[in-house]
Amino acid sequence: MPSSDFFNGLYIVPILAVLILIHEIGHFVSARMCGVKVEEFGIGIPPRLFGVMRKGVLWSVNAIPFGGFVRVKGEDGKNVEPDSMNAKRPSQRAFFLAAGAGMNILLAIALMILVIGIEGIPHQSIYIDGVSSGSPAAKAGWQRGDRIVAVNGKDLETADEVRTSAAANAGREMTTTIERRGKLIDTTVSPRKNPPEGEGRVGVLITERSVGNLSIVELVPDSPAAIAGLQVGDKIASINNRPVTDNYVLATELERFIGSSVPLVVERNGQQVTTTIGVPTRRANEELTLTAGFATLKLVPIFEHVPALKVVPRGFEEAYNTTKMMIIGLKELFSSRQNLEQIAGPVGMGQLTSELVDESELPLWVTLANIAIVLSLNLALLNLLPIPALDGARLMFVLIEVLRGGRKIAPEKEGLVHLAGMVVLIGLMFVIAFSDVRRIVSGESFLP
Repeated sequence: MPSSDFFNGLYIVPILAVLILIHEIGHFVSARMCGVKVEEFGIGIPPRLFGVMRKGVLWSVNAIPFGGFVRVKGEDGKNVEPDSMNAKRPSQRAFFLAAGAGMNILLAIALMILVIGIEGIPHQSIYIDGVSSGSPAAKAGWQRGDRIVAVNGKDLETADEVRTSAAANAGREMTTTIERRGKLIDTTVSPRKNPPEGEGRVGVLITERSVGNLSIVELVPDSPAAIAGLQVGDKIASINNRPVTDNYVLATELERFIGSSVPLVVERNGQQVTTTIGVPTRRANEELTLTAGFATLKLVPIFEHVPALKVVPRGFEEAYNTTKMMIIGLKELFSSRQNLEQIAGPVGMGQLTSELVDESELPLWVTLANIAIVLSLNLALLNLLPIPALDGARLMFVLIEVLRGGRKIAPEKEGLVHLAGMVVLIGLMFVIAFSDVRRIVSGESFLP
């Protein structure tokens, strides 16, 4: 792994540290609000490495660097002193258990508002980068290079939205609008309920690109691009009468004209300059844009300005939409082995972070903020699942108590359930960590 990729992957360390800290602060503050004594605030999972006692709370660092915890008085279900958790009403205990996830949700919303308020809303284009033979997409006439615009009349801007739309419409027809060389085409496709391994419900490979202005930073001397009169600093406006909003448009249109010439329009000093570039045959193991002479291209993303009064509502809206897609994605997780292979632990998250930083045209801080937003919402959602040892399972026991008219499950039985869950979760963490290392060693990528 190149050193730059390694260091980019290290961004995940402070991101996860902040997310875990915020989560546990939620539990800590809620316990204090409910009048419960906090006995330990731990980072990581025991065994304990060291700890410092301060104002009656043990602040500890533990050996297994996954997660954290807040241990409060009465968690074992036996202590019934007034300042113990066991002595509190079910509503107070539920508030304590949900507070960690709640803080992660609030953090995601705050980051979303920050990004929107400072930069605005970036937009993306979704392109079809490959079509499987005999798939629903092939039958609908989709082609490589087509841009997916909308499904059932709803505009889409992310690959996740395409996947969730296909899942929601599995087994029935959905109207999909694609853009091909500047023209909108309505097509009908029927996503499969049980697609072949590796093909997806529709049978396409999709890629995302940020919408922006593409400029020439460096040209290869005596190349077709240089011979066509292009210059460093030119902004590529269109190719083959198709607006160029990213490098994918440029690359796919060049491919259509290999061995011939294609009209190209650039903006130079506020004026449009029209020329024609001859497209050579691609050299082995080289992108066609480089073969054509575009040594370095720079995309400057375009952000949609959001009025000040709409920033906060838009932040909540974006966070809600992201959470909704996550829930649908969670349902899809166990639908195929390929989806399960996308599960990642801290090591895999580091690899994914490195890949996203390398691929994203957005400012670095925006890319990292987006990663933190997604992971924070993921942490909140997963932690609320009714899985033993997680807050969701503990909430479930509180609910059972309420439904039983205040009669609690025996503490030793509940403790045994959570202990078993913890053992399974720790084992699963190591399995995922092994898979993450194998993925890196084999050179596999999270991104298509």
